[in-house]
Amino acid sequence: MIPNPLRDPRDRRLPRVPEPCALVVFGITGDLARKKLLPAVYDLANRGLLPTNFALLGFARRDWGDQDFAELARDAARNAARTPWREEVWERLAASVRFVQGSFDDDNAFDELANALSDLESSHGIGGNAAFYLSIPPAMFPVVLKQMQRTRMAESTPDRWRRVVVEKPFGTDLASSRELNELVDSVFSAEDVFRIDHYLGKETVQNLMALRFANELFEPVWNGHHVDSVQITMAEDVGIGGRAGFYERTGAARDVLQNHLLQLLALTAMEEPVEFSADEIRTEKLKVLRAVSLPEDLRTFAVRGQYEQGWLAGQRARGYRQEEGVDEASTTETYAAVRLGVETRRWAGVPFYLRTGKRLPRRVTEIALVFKRAPHLPFADTDTEELGNNQLVVRVQPDEGVTLKFGSKVPGSVMEVRDVSMDFLYGEQFTEASPEAYERLLLDVLLGDATLFPRNAEVEASWSVIDPLEEFWAGSTPEPYRAGEWGPRAADQMLAAEGRRWRRP
Repeated sequence: MIPNPLRDPRDRRLPRVPEPCALVVFGITGDLARKKLLPAVYDLANRGLLPTNFALLGFARRDWGDQDFAELARDAARNAARTPWREEVWERLAASVRFVQGSFDDDNAFDELANALSDLESSHGIGGNAAFYLSIPPAMFPVVLKQMQRTRMAESTPDRWRRVVVEKPFGTDLASSRELNELVDSVFSAEDVFRIDHYLGKETVQNLMALRFANELFEPVWNGHHVDSVQITMAEDVGIGGRAGFYERTGAARDVLQNHLLQLLALTAMEEPVEFSADEIRTEKLKVLRAVSLPEDLRTFAVRGQYEQGWLAGQRARGYRQEEGVDEASTTETYAAVRLGVETRRWAGVPFYLRTGKRLPRRVTEIALVFKRAPHLPFADTDTEELGNNQLVVRVQPDEGVTLKFGSKVPGSVMEVRDVSMDFLYGEQFTEASPEAYERLLLDVLLGDATLFPRNAEVEASWSVIDPLEEFWAGSTPEPYRAGEWGPRAADQMLAAEGRRWRRP
């Protein structure tokens, strides 16, 4: 008998669509839900990637009915949708939208939520399957998780699944992370917990694995024999906005370095997995995170800064301490840079420079492999004085793509070699626009695909890197830098100490 190729789980000609299910969002009226989650749900429906039997259930403190909530959800989806707006798609979704009002410590409200979810099983045929998205402050996780345990909403059975999505930050240090992990794992089984890092949902981050492992061109030189250093940058041109309460408790290192940048480091430095499955990819990433070493001289190679007032894009930008809700004597960092090592056979001796900051000149996230300089024996010094190191740059955002920088002769009668660039842009090469990160990640949650979600061990390994930095920085004052600059002077001196300099994105 000839097997049907469309029934092969590896076949990609038909899109994967989840089983009938419900998505329950706690904190549905917050910024994340309105700007990311609701538009992602609409875009998935518009692309035909949601099951016919699907329900959206919101929970928040506001006293709204189903109709009020449906209008808010519609406005949020329409304002931020990536795909064209089609009223008939929204009307199908709106018929399955429900809202439950209450506070997180209100037993009656959670009983009502459990009943509403139960009612949807019969009225919308969701089969008892549900994913719970905790779009709430981390301090509220224990209350909500215990309520879900009490109402038995978290219980999976052989004929239904229940999953939970936890937003970063995953704790504030290693101890609190372990405490949070134990709490989550006491309510949900480990395979049903999805810790979401939206950077891992970006198409370019996933392309990093394709670039390395699907091509013979790059992998042979992707090691310390050829690479001089690796720079991973996440720069933002905005300030903290209205997030002073969160940012004062967190800072740049906990907010970005611990998760986004260390995850990008792990994907850059990992070995080739035996297959592209969640377990195998996580195994390779975890090896890298456990092999990360901190510099002995933290005073030189770990820098944090705080932006002062300056000029950005032709406009006056206030300093961090002048932001609403920020302590006038705040020592919270808005910039962090550190030199790390990866003590594996592939990367021993290669410095990994990580930096993140707010109020920098432009918004950009990139991974740059800076290669060793070739011996220029045949050339006179004047022939190559304009030539820098070869570079391979993966741009995560914006202008998603890859740049290869190498030397080429300048046309003319004399030998002169300068840097030139070859660019690959996603937007120009492919007709289909890349899905938003939350689109991909929400779909993976509903499908039960945990490939792009870090597990406990990865989170704890990351905190093992960050905790010593936070301990070293405790009680110190961040280095100042003006808004619109690429960070404090000490960050430039950090690379200059080893004869290097930051790449200008």
